[in-house]
Amino acid sequence: MHPFEKVLSVSIEDIELELRVIKEISWADFWLNPRKLRGSDFLMRWSQGVWSEKRLIDATNKTNQFYAIPYGPSGTAPTDDVRAFELYFERLEAAGLGNIKRPDLLVFKITDKQFVDKFLAGIGGEEELPFITEDKLQDLVSKALIAVECENSLWVAEKMPFYNVPMKAQKRLGGKMGLAKNAVLPTIIIKEEDRIPLSKWQEQNKVPIHVWHVFFDRAFGLSFDEAQRLVTDGFILPTEQVFQAPGGATTKKAIYKYYYHYAYPLGIANERPKLLPAYIEDKNGHILPYVKFEGGSLEITSDAIKLLKQL
Repeated sequence: MHPFEKVLSVSIEDIELELRVIKEISWADFWLNPRKLRGSDFLMRWSQGVWSEKRLIDATNKTNQFYAIPYGPSGTAPTDDVRAFELYFERLEAAGLGNIKRPDLLVFKITDKQFVDKFLAGIGGEEELPFITEDKLQDLVSKALIAVECENSLWVAEKMPFYNVPMKAQKRLGGKMGLAKNAVLPTIIIKEEDRIPLSKWQEQNKVPIHVWHVFFDRAFGLSFDEAQRLVTDGFILPTEQVFQAPGGATTKKAIYKYYYHYAYPLGIANERPKLLPAYIEDKNGHILPYVKFEGGSLEITSDAIKLLKQL
């Protein structure tokens, strides 16, 4: 799958704007050269991902103790124009680097900010990071406290039905603690297809990876090592989901949903984002509307700051 389509793939069960009663939509064949976007869900997914990564970077930098920068291909891509976003991935694919897997963010001590900014200026800016091979980035990567894989969900965590419900022994988990299979609660998600690449990156670079998952009202963090342990020890089982790409192709992928009980509280929203109407228009005048995420802020918790200090 082309990296542009991979990064915008949407889980079928998470599509919020599906119009079930309408069999055909006039803009279902909208062209965003050279691929089609089958619905506004993919553009909203793009806007949501951009928004959540910005919130994490801003929140980290506002601590005045740590400094975060985008690192993975999606994190350093253009954030204000979906067409520019697509062309960025075209360039990445042309360079033969379209399928590299790197964590989305790097987090440093604030005392390393001057070094990081100078390094980025020397390579032409953070947007050039994905086009540089890892061996030439070791001076930068080696100073990172952690690398972050970012995830996000269109949920208000504290309003989810099983939020604040304690875990109980589950038969399907061999008596281990958990919740019902269909329980709706905040979870931290890792795709099976990402586990091996992330594990290799962590081992090769000697930088611990954490997964930071952003909801509308709060965010949770989980170390990748702990996530691996929970799977190995049978506390978390894989879930199969169907993902649809903008071009229409569907694939089945195994994902792991980690109960927020296993995570550390990462951030609390002190201002929620605004959901604004937006659209893109092709050369033939076709309009595709979507919802754009704007504003909002997140405050890193004292627990997360303490964890980062320990590192």
